[in-house]
This record gives sequence, C-alpha cells and structure tokens, in this order.
Amino acid sequence: MKFAIVGAGAIGAFAGAMLARSGEDVTLIARGPHLRAMQRHGVRVRGEIGDFAAHPRATDDPATVGPVDVVLLTLKAHSLTAMAPRLAPLMGPDTCVVSAQNGIPWWYFYRHGGEWEGTQLESVDPGGLIGQSIDLSRVIGCVVYPSTTIVEPGIVWHIEGTRFALGEPDGSKSERCRRLADSFIKAGLRAPIRTNIRHDMWVKLMGNVAYNPISALTRATLIEIVQCPETRQLAAAIMAEAESVAGKLGIDLGVSIAQRLEGAEKVGHHKTSMLQDVEAGRPVELEAIVGAVVELGNRMGLCLPHTNSVYACVKLLAGSAKE
Repeated sequence: MKFAIVGAGAIGAFAGAMLARSGEDVTLIARGPHLRAMQRHGVRVRGEIGDFAAHPRATDDPATVGPVDVVLLTLKAHSLTAMAPRLAPLMGPDTCVVSAQNGIPWWYFYRHGGEWEGTQLESVDPGGLIGQSIDLSRVIGCVVYPSTTIVEPGIVWHIEGTRFALGEPDGSKSERCRRLADSFIKAGLRAPIRTNIRHDMWVKLMGNVAYNPISALTRATLIEIVQCPETRQLAAAIMAEAESVAGKLGIDLGVSIAQRLEGAEKVGHHKTSMLQDVEAGRPVELEAIVGAVVELGNRMGLCLPHTNSVYACVKLLAGSAKE
C-alpha cells in the first residue's frame, strides 16, 4: 500500500519507519530540522523495539506526493486546521484518511447515530474547515498507544507499545480496515479492528483530560500528580466529569477512576505530551483533549467546574507562551 504520513513527528516517523521497513511505499510529510535529518539519513529508531534505520521519502509539500492509498494523520490536532486544505493532492478515488490524533476528533459525530448525529464541535474544527477539506466517507478512526519521543532530529526513541487500534465510524469491519490492519501487522505493529472506536477514544481521553492539563500547570509527572493528595483528588474529579459527558453519549467506559489512578502511578515519572509541549514552547493540544469535553458539557447542560478551571488556566498559559 502507498502511505502518506502527515505530521511525521515521533509517532508518525516511528509508524512510517516500521511500515517502510516491511516493504510498504511510505512518504513522510514533516518540517524543520527533523525533516532535513530524515531526508539525509532516514528515520533512525532506537529503544524497546530495537535499533534500525528506514529510508522512506520525506517532504514538506503534500502536492509533490500524488494520490495514495492511505493518509495517516499523526500531526497534533490543532495543526490539522491549517494542513487539511493542503491534503487534496493526496486524495485518489479510494484514499482513506486515518485520524490518529488525541482527544475528540473532528469527525466524531459522523455516522454516530441518534440526536448527536452530524454535530460539529467548534473547539476541534473551527468554522468547519477540516470537515470541508476532508470527505468524511474517507475517515477511519485510530487510537495510538505507543510512547515515542524525538531525541534529536531524525532519531526516534521508542519507549513502549506497538498498538494502533483501528475502527470505522459506523462500527463495521470493512475491507479497507482489514487491508490497513494487515499492513500494520506485517510491519510488526498491533492493529486490532474495533467495532466501537469511540469507546477506545474515551478510555484514553479519561486519563488525558485530567493528567495533561494538571501536568502542564504544575510541571509534575504522572506519579507525582497521583501521589499528591490534592492533585490526585483534582484528577479524580476531572475524570468523573468527563465520565458524565461520555455517559450522555452512550459510552460506558468500563474502567474505574481508581484503576486509572493506579495505572498512572505504575507508569511512574512520565511527562505527558502537554507538559512536553509546554516545556518546549510548542502549542498544546488543549482543545481536542479538554476544550471538546468543556464544549460538550456546555451543550449538555452539565456542570464541569474542575474541567472548566484547568481548561481556563492552561488556555491562559498557552496564550502567554505565544507572546
């Protein structure tokens, strides 16, 4: 299969290197020193998965790639608004778009069913620009579980995990999903096809909506957050509020808050992606992870005081960092 991986940072470059090593036709779309290093030396992967180098094509211009079978979106959710209109040259008649962002994606209510069918969230798709640029019928959902980081341009450290859960918005086990999963599995990745990918999204979001903003505000690691009684209580309160939003959407998480707190403690001194972005002076994925929950809560008439509070504080922090 022919892949274009859009936003080939730590996760995208890792997935692209694994796919290219197994013989897939891969083009990485990235920018800056990381792009230039990959163009010169390929992607060099280190860590738990083993050490290897792969040499997929790399560019900063989707227009030079041409139509592909799969567009894998691994860029941060807030970057997609600007990138989406540039994706048209990648689209052939049967191109699928695999959405692998954190949080609530722009397509969440496509083929959702019920009273929320077709709802557009302004927090994740301002003005509906992404939805106008990407045909929703192309979308396959994806929840990313591997932990990776760029230790220097072109070098990706794989900390743990190989799972990329895949799922059609309507819950079907389509032929295109099977083909995609087969390519991932051949590349040494785990790719279960899920009949309710939104459930997987919420299970991951339950932790992210609490730990990410708290860590951005306190600079604390996961274990530090849950071992401090006050921030542990705050994290639990935010997760309970997120659980109430998910419940209104028919999602039964099946994971208790106590289990999420215990799991975070076991992970240890891990910095969330939002904390890493704050420390690096990069924009944070606030809206897809926290803003979407706040927007949904407002529309549902739910009271989310703890989530609203950390959302407001991180929004101010993120705004100050740009100045």
